[in-house]
Amino acid sequence: MAANTNTKVPPFGMRDKIGYMFGDFGNDFTFILSSSFMLKFYTDVMGIDAAVVGLLMMAARFVDAFTDVTMGQIVDRSKPTKDGKFKPWIKRMCGPVAIASFLIYQSGFAGFPYGIKVLWMVVTYILWGSIFYTSINIPYGSMASAISADPKDRAELSTWRTIGATLAGLVIGVGTPMFAYETVNGNTVLSGTRMTVIAGVFGVMAIGCYLLCFNLVRERVEVPANNEKLKIGRLLKSLVTNRSLLGIIAAAIALLLAMLTMQGMAGYVFPNYYKSASAQSASSFAGTIAMLAICAPLASKLADKFGKKELSVVSCTLAAVVYLVCLIVHPQNAFVYVGFFTVAYIGLGFFNTVIWAMITDVIDDAEVKNGVREDGTIYSVYSFARKLGQALSAGLTGSLLTMIGYSTETAFDPVVTERIFKLSCIAPVIGFSLVAVFLIFIYPLNKKRVEENVAKLAGKRKK
Repeated sequence: MAANTNTKVPPFGMRDKIGYMFGDFGNDFTFILSSSFMLKFYTDVMGIDAAVVGLLMMAARFVDAFTDVTMGQIVDRSKPTKDGKFKPWIKRMCGPVAIASFLIYQSGFAGFPYGIKVLWMVVTYILWGSIFYTSINIPYGSMASAISADPKDRAELSTWRTIGATLAGLVIGVGTPMFAYETVNGNTVLSGTRMTVIAGVFGVMAIGCYLLCFNLVRERVEVPANNEKLKIGRLLKSLVTNRSLLGIIAAAIALLLAMLTMQGMAGYVFPNYYKSASAQSASSFAGTIAMLAICAPLASKLADKFGKKELSVVSCTLAAVVYLVCLIVHPQNAFVYVGFFTVAYIGLGFFNTVIWAMITDVIDDAEVKNGVREDGTIYSVYSFARKLGQALSAGLTGSLLTMIGYSTETAFDPVVTERIFKLSCIAPVIGFSLVAVFLIFIYPLNKKRVEENVAKLAGKRKK
């Protein structure tokens, strides 16, 4: 891999940061909508059992085991074009991913036979997540190492990517509850028709964000096509013996368990336990402000001073402690619960802000060890792990909701809603605790090791 010597390409700057931010903004218009509202939509609007929805989300990840790695190989073996190696995929696939997301939320199927509704859910979800989302997310994530070879620049891209996800979370988390819910017989319920419209609007906005990313970002580091013959055995051995990759995968799965459970259970704990859709909007708004005002400006500085791994361990431990206190205090006021949610979100936010830069550290570490640059393959394996975390979260949440007796008939039963509250605290406690444990005992890339790898690769590329 060599630096691009094309003098017409402007140096790395704010244009790239904003463009990369819009890429994840586009991603999360469909991703956060799925993680926060799909389970709720199919249980409450479509009348499908929560365990069935959760099972689909888990089963789809086995499909991703093939599609993610396949897409990673396609990206690694593709030849750079005038627009770069990774950017063209964003332009090609932005339309299909938005359309597939819109098709998931078709409330007009609510009156169809149960089997037809399940089939529609399965087909549209696989199309969206396992095929189209994969074909745009893998190149997008891999592109960070081609935008700049400087670790500080990559850390800033990670921060701006998180800002994009946070802004998408603000629009979806605050706006959706305000428009998607309606009051029926004194209860706050999700409107299927409104969800269909919302999904269509978010799809259009996602396309706009993807196109902004395509036009603003520039690839400066030439990543030639990997023309080596694919050896599955060597590839698998390389992946399973890569401790840094295994460590970040384990932490990512635990992070998604915590983060998506927080988002998913918000769709039940606020309208069902607290009976307040406005509090759900407030939690998303407060989490966004905390992310933008505290995590985004401080994460890169703290990571540069103490190390990304070190910062992440402390922040996730804090989030676990906050939810444990919330479980013990058991606030009866919805906005006190919002306060706990927000403080925990700060802990989550620091790790979530630097994690994308940690992936480039893993890619660098693999190149130091193996002498081969495999951005797309390593990122695709990590992406699969994130999807697995998403699926485990949805599957676990759906299964636990069924176990505690949740259904459309018992949605406001006091015994069931009390169990919903406890689930909303216990799952994040476990998830955040596991993140800290995995980073401490498995992930080896502390501040010293990362700096050593950067120096080795810099010396290699000067030769």
